Amino acid sequence: MLIAFIAVVLSLVLMVWSADRFVDGAVVTAKYYGMAPLLVGMVVVGFGTSAPEMAVSVLAAMQGSPDIALGNAYGSNITNIALILGVSALIYPITVSRQVLRKELPILLAVTAFTFWLIQDGRLGRLEAVALLLVFGLLMAWNVLISLRSRSTVLRPTEPASDPTGMTIRVALGWLVAGLVLLVLSSQVLVWGAVKIAVGFGVSELLIGLTIVAIGTSLPELASSIAAARKKEHDIVLGNILGSNLFNTLIVVGLAGTIRPMPVAAEVLSRDIPVMAGLTLALLVLGFGLRKAGSLGRFKGLLLLICYCGYTLYLISTAIPATA
Repeated sequence: MLIAFIAVVLSLVLMVWSADRFVDGAVVTAKYYGMAPLLVGMVVVGFGTSAPEMAVSVLAAMQGSPDIALGNAYGSNITNIALILGVSALIYPITVSRQVLRKELPILLAVTAFTFWLIQDGRLGRLEAVALLLVFGLLMAWNVLISLRSRSTVLRPTEPASDPTGMTIRVALGWLVAGLVLLVLSSQVLVWGAVKIAVGFGVSELLIGLTIVAIGTSLPELASSIAAARKKEHDIVLGNILGSNLFNTLIVVGLAGTIRPMPVAAEVLSRDIPVMAGLTLALLVLGFGLRKAGSLGRFKGLLLLICYCGYTLYLISTAIPATA
């Protein structure tokens, strides 16, 4: 147990440091190639930081632990919106662009509804899992094509002389890769330590997946979002969360279901997916601006955090009788 506690502390320190380097590399790379920060946040940062979710859920599916596989994916989505965006908004108010409100968030809501429709019979089969993977591929192809056609996102190398960090593109690419690798490795160590501690206290697999594993595998998103919020890179913060949630819902669940068809617990259908959809809808409402771009200020960030605390406390309260 002592080794697990030490692993958790050391991995947290490494994660915070590597996230700062990762975001710096992503920002400089985006500027150098003329890419929109939102696209970088969704594709590079969002999907890159979702690697721990994919690794954990795939491994859980292979080992016959569907509750951890699904709880990790959906719990991470809830954590991303309620905890990570909440903390990021408390650090610095986040501007929400109209593109996010008109396209990205509605797409995420539609994907959530589609997923619920596929698994409402209480089972995720290989056919449903493949359908999730196909939807992801179509969405990514569509997003990249639209971005490349836009004048503001044409991949045209430019001189990074104005970059305040002083990074060259070679150094930025190096930190982008190294920061991501360190984020994933440190999160895996943290999840290992957290699960060891939780199992020692006799906590159920679904609760572990929804809380400890979900928070642990979401720590790269948390670290990179906080780092981006401090640097006022709002589109990278939002792109990170939205891209990660799309990746979790479609790729993480899709791969796990393709490897091994799995039953879906009744609690996932009646509690976790509705909470995930409700938070996505709440983000759409909270980020709306009447005549200009909306924003997530500190008060709205606090509301998201309260929602996360309430959800987590409810999970713990319902698990107490089963673990007593």
